[in-house]
Amino acid sequence: MRSGLQRRLLLLLLVPLGIFALLSIYFDYQTAGNVAQQKDQQLLRLLPLLADSVVAPGITPDGAPLLLLAPAVQDFLKGRTGSSGFRISAADGEFLAGDSWVAEVLPSTPEPEFHSMEHNGITYRIAGQRVSTAAGGLIVQLADGSDARQQWVRSIVFKVLLPNLILVVAAGFAVNWAVTRAIKPLIELKDAVERRSPRDLSAIDPLSTPAEVQPLVSALNRLFGLVNDQAESQRRFVADAAHQLRTPLAGLQAQVEAWAQAAQAAQAAQGKSADGAITLSADKIIKLRSATRRTSQLANQLLALSRADASTAAAQPTQCVDLKDLCESILPLHLDAATHKGIDLGLEAQAAQVSGYEWLLRELLSNLVDNAVKYTPPGGTVTIRCGPVAGYAGHQAPAAPQVPAPASAGPAGKRWGVFLEVEDNGPGIAPQERSRALQRFYRVLGTEGEGNGLGLAIADEIARVHHSQLELADASMGDGKAAHGSRGLRVRLSL
Repeated sequence: MRSGLQRRLLLLLLVPLGIFALLSIYFDYQTAGNVAQQKDQQLLRLLPLLADSVVAPGITPDGAPLLLLAPAVQDFLKGRTGSSGFRISAADGEFLAGDSWVAEVLPSTPEPEFHSMEHNGITYRIAGQRVSTAAGGLIVQLADGSDARQQWVRSIVFKVLLPNLILVVAAGFAVNWAVTRAIKPLIELKDAVERRSPRDLSAIDPLSTPAEVQPLVSALNRLFGLVNDQAESQRRFVADAAHQLRTPLAGLQAQVEAWAQAAQAAQAAQGKSADGAITLSADKIIKLRSATRRTSQLANQLLALSRADASTAAAQPTQCVDLKDLCESILPLHLDAATHKGIDLGLEAQAAQVSGYEWLLRELLSNLVDNAVKYTPPGGTVTIRCGPVAGYAGHQAPAAPQVPAPASAGPAGKRWGVFLEVEDNGPGIAPQERSRALQRFYRVLGTEGEGNGLGLAIADEIARVHHSQLELADASMGDGKAAHGSRGLRVRLSL
């Protein structure tokens, strides 16, 4: 906007000023030409009087004629002392009287002729004519150094061009300042739109913008409203569909769980002599149970993703969340799954509180722990951590083992006070895959285990609601190495 609108305004304002300056120069030249024509007419009137001033032939040894200057000629020469002169020459151009510096010019016809010459830095307009006098045929010349047109070429730089150039430059600075001030609200509007999150579709206040831009702002607000309504419709559809699926899926999962337990019990009762048909049936029921669990989990995650939307969360008030209590309440929910895989699920919690949405932070932590337990190999380690950030001015960290900070310390320009973290020594995520791992339904290639690719996406959405972002880094696990020769993964949320 600055390089487009401002440049056009400056161009549209300065070009007319330049044209006005050229017109000023033109009219100034025309005025000088009119004055010069009047000077020429005056010289033409004085030439006959100068010829009449020769009253007798030369009686002196040098042959100079006897002169008696006419009053008009005498007044002309006295009124322009230092910038006027005359010359009387013989028919062959020989100097007889007057000023010798006046250039010798031999008119070819009896008509008056004009020419210019420069003497002592002054440009003279000279009129000459062949005339008949009391001394015979002579050439008379009058020189006028006050001719406006003759002096115009010299004075144009200082009297016309320079003032107009200064005027245009000063006007350029003034116009640039005025245009910058005038379009400042547009620049502020552009910056406000650029700073917005793609998820922020709230209306712009039209009263904070100039009257000329208010129709554009109103059109943008209508567009924001349409897009927001469409997005809200999609969110409601996903939430309603996920909510409606939960009940039948829960019933189906309960039935399949009962069948699986019955099949496993029958298979255990048969022992080594178990019928092959019973074994095949039990395997199919177990696979059906696994698929049902995944479907039920997908419905729950879709519902959580819809609830984690920024606009949905913003409609509810924030509250003071005790992160230590939150971690302690999440740990038992995943303890059975971790124990079943032989995973050491631990907790390193320090006292820390934050203003936020407790139900969303619970969903975030639950997804992170579920992912860690799901993808960590049997015998691995998963650790939940929370506490104040070491060295933060607003908190005094208790005497406890320091938690290493990940490579990225959060968004630039902000200082964070507390953190929530889940670390495992599983396969981890390669650095080039981490940004894509936060996308919905994306699963890292070669990943073992069941999943829908929504866990990290839901957690990242919740982090954005809390004006933060997830930080993915390699695990440290105390000794700087993850188990099983893998890099492990540490996911941190700084608040």
